[in-house]
Parts: sequence; C-alpha cells; structure tokens
Amino acid sequence: MDNLRIAIVVPSVEFGSYWRPVLYELTKICKNTIFYTGCLWPKFDLEAPGASAVKLVGKFTFVEATQVSSGYGRGFMVASPKIVNELLKFKPDVVFASAFSIWTVLALLFKPWGGWKVVIIYDGSSPNTNFQDSKFRSFVRRLMVRFTDAFIANSHDGKKYLQEVIGADENGIFTKTYLVPDTQALRERLEAAKQSELQLNRPVFLFVGQVISRKGIKSLLEACSLLQNQGYSNYSLLIIGDGAQREELEVFVKNRSLAERVTWTGWVEYGQLGAYFQYADVFVFPTYEDVWGMVVLEAMVFGKPVLCSKGAGAYEMIVEGENGYLFNPLKPEEIAEGMRRFIDNPDLIASMGKKSQQLIAQYTPEAAAKEMAEVAINVIETN
Repeated sequence: MDNLRIAIVVPSVEFGSYWRPVLYELTKICKNTIFYTGCLWPKFDLEAPGASAVKLVGKFTFVEATQVSSGYGRGFMVASPKIVNELLKFKPDVVFASAFSIWTVLALLFKPWGGWKVVIIYDGSSPNTNFQDSKFRSFVRRLMVRFTDAFIANSHDGKKYLQEVIGADENGIFTKTYLVPDTQALRERLEAAKQSELQLNRPVFLFVGQVISRKGIKSLLEACSLLQNQGYSNYSLLIIGDGAQREELEVFVKNRSLAERVTWTGWVEYGQLGAYFQYADVFVFPTYEDVWGMVVLEAMVFGKPVLCSKGAGAYEMIVEGENGYLFNPLKPEEIAEGMRRFIDNPDLIASMGKKSQQLIAQYTPEAAAKEMAEVAINVIETN
C-alpha cells in the first residue's frame, strides 16, 4: 500500500476533530494521504498526530436558505473550486468524497482527466439532509451515483438511503463505521476538569452538545418536569455545552422549579470531556435530528448506558435493553420512562455500562483507517 495515493475531500469539518486520529492511522498504512478541507475544526493543532495530512483549500461557507427549529437548516455549500487543481496536482488513485457536496461533484466531473476512482463517504441519513422532498436534489444525487465507483456508509440507515432512495448498487456499498471516538484525547486530561467540584445527587444523567433547538434539550427538561410531578427528585441532570437556546431553557428550568436538579457547566474543552463522562452515570441524547451523534459512542467508551433518541443516526449503537433504551424525542414521557428505569433500578447502570464498553471496543481509529484502505484497494482492483 506504500504507493497508494489517497485524497479525502471534506469541505467542512468544523466539528470533525474525530478525523485526526483516523488520519494518523491511515497515514501509517498509506503514507501518501492528504485530507483536503475548506474549514478546519476549532483549536486545530498542526503538531497533533495526523494533522500534518490536512490541507486547507480556500474557504467554506454554508448559506442557509431555510431554518428548521427541530432539525438541520437547509441551504447550500460554497467551497473553493481550487480543489480541482489540488487533486490534479496530487494525482490520487482514489478520492474519498464527502456525501453530495460541490467538491464531490467536481471530483466526479474531473474524474476522466485525473484518472482517479471516486468513493463517496456518507456520514448518515436524516430528513433534512436526505432532501427526499426535493425532486431536483434527488435527481442530481441519482445522476452522481452513476459515475461513483463505490460508497462507504457510516450507518445501516445511510446504506438504506443510498440503495433504496438514490439507486446505488448494494454490491458497491461498504457499511463501515468510520466516525469513531478518539479515546486517547478524551482520557488525556481526566484530572484537569472541574467535575471533581461537583456534588450532585445520583444517578447523574449527562447531556453533551450544542444548546440549540435541534438537540432536543427542551424535551429532556420536559421529561424532568414530568418526573418531578411523579415525585422523583433523587437524580441530577448535568448539561455540558452552550448555544442560542440556553437562556430560554434556563428560564424553563426556573419556571418548572428544576434548578436543584439541573446543572449547567457551559462549554468544556474536548480534552476535558472525558472526566465528565467518567463522573456521570447515564448519558442522554435527546436530539431531534443528527446524522450520527459521536457523543453516544464517546459515552460508551467510558462504560455508560445510553438513553438515545431515534432521531440520531447513532441509535444503531444501542441494543435495546442491553446497553440502553431508545425513545421518540417528541415524546418527553418516553424519556422520563427511560430515566425512571435507572432511578428505580440503579444496578442497571453498571451492567448496561459494561455492555456499552464491550460493544464499542471494535470501533477504533485503527479499525476505521484499515477499512478505508481496504475499500480503496478493492475499488482499484475491481474497477
């Protein structure tokens, strides 16, 4: 694989620091690997392992045309056409292109000139990213499928969309979970986080993420209100993150007399998150819409049972009744029911948490990198 040349084109990885450890492992297998992006993730560290493979090309922006309170905003990407010159100069054997972005379109258009194979990597499926209600976008995606050599679907729902909705050949879809947690980064600063100062009633339910409408925190707090009406007060909810909805939700907490049970920490650096995962008992992910949901996998790394929304692509990581429970995020009563199970049966926390660790053990940056390299070789040998 020493001579294999791989280009990964992802216009935006603003919240994609998970790529760095996978890149580090992939460059061990295929040293000629370059990751092109138009938007680096926050606090990008050029000295970190794997970061040297990243190359910034132009500038990425997302133009939002329609806001959706309970889901992703709809719009279109603007990314630099300079990616074409970069690819023609690099001369990759295989281009891994992110979903159906403008860079994927360009990689397909210039495929005859560059002589490369194109593999579309598809993070996950959700209503406002699938655009099934848009005849034009669906037509364009079906057209792109005809010129794509293979697909890597991060989830089974993603594979289902690629195959059943836009007509990709099942034999050309590789279902490989490549969005995996960076265990080392999560554990590197366990002692530095301020979680040691917390004195919360247990069990401690934890949410980590942006405090915005799409994440469904309102439903989670409504579930807490239901629990209070049912006489449950022997638990805590710890919310890590910040965002536009925080002020509104803090008022909700005050009005529902939930302040004694809800604790806000604000934003926490990634390197310190591990300490909070370790401190908590149960992770809750109430999102209305997420193509994946890396925080679910991160919680599993620390041996936590998960209450997960069916609106998250990562719901596939939950084995109902074994390492957690699933719920409809639009039904707070289902969230409350899941929380009651752990409050009433605290022994479930340890047994389900152990199952989470067992399930997540196979999902590592090393495994993801190896599978990407195998797909690249397969595409070259079979096309």
